[in-house]
Amino acid sequence: MQTVASLLVLAAAYLIGSIPVGVLVGKVYGFDPRTVGSHNIGMTNVGRAGGKTAAALTFIGDLLKGLVPILIGYALQVSQTGLALIGLATLVGAVYSIFLGFAGGRGVAAAFGIWLGLAPGSVALILLAVFLVVLGASRIVSLASIAAAFALPIAVALCSYEQFFLVSLAMTALVVWRHRENIGRLAAGSEPMLGRGGKESAA
Repeated sequence: MQTVASLLVLAAAYLIGSIPVGVLVGKVYGFDPRTVGSHNIGMTNVGRAGGKTAAALTFIGDLLKGLVPILIGYALQVSQTGLALIGLATLVGAVYSIFLGFAGGRGVAAAFGIWLGLAPGSVALILLAVFLVVLGASRIVSLASIAAAFALPIAVALCSYEQFFLVSLAMTALVVWRHRENIGRLAAGSEPMLGRGGKESAA
């Protein structure tokens, strides 16, 4: 029964992570983010089509779908290993949503929500700082997102969360893989900056 219960918790985490917040917000505002701009369902692309409020709602929703499964895990007194697996299942749902035919976003906001739950006073703050510094310097959301992803396992190690190190590596790999098209454009010097239109990929 314990194995069944664990699988149910992981399945619930995946389903919560799979909620396509950007698509739902887009419907409220009368558009589908998958058909405009970068075709991504994240905050930046939703904001491009629907404005700042739509972007904020998408970010908050994506953050919460990362945080809530971790809080549920704490409420159920799940082990540290179990929490790590819940976080990974949630992120997989965010980038490979069952509700979108196993497509999804880049997973950055959801990942931030996950780490707000797992390590709110240290790792999450470092990730936010890295993201904001790189974004401020470059004005490129995807570059800031990739930088934060690479900073994740370093922050986890520095803050002595060894129990989450392996899952942090998996999350970094997943987020970077989802940004592979952005990486190609960054290498070519063709990734647009914020405020300059184009096909900047959303977080």
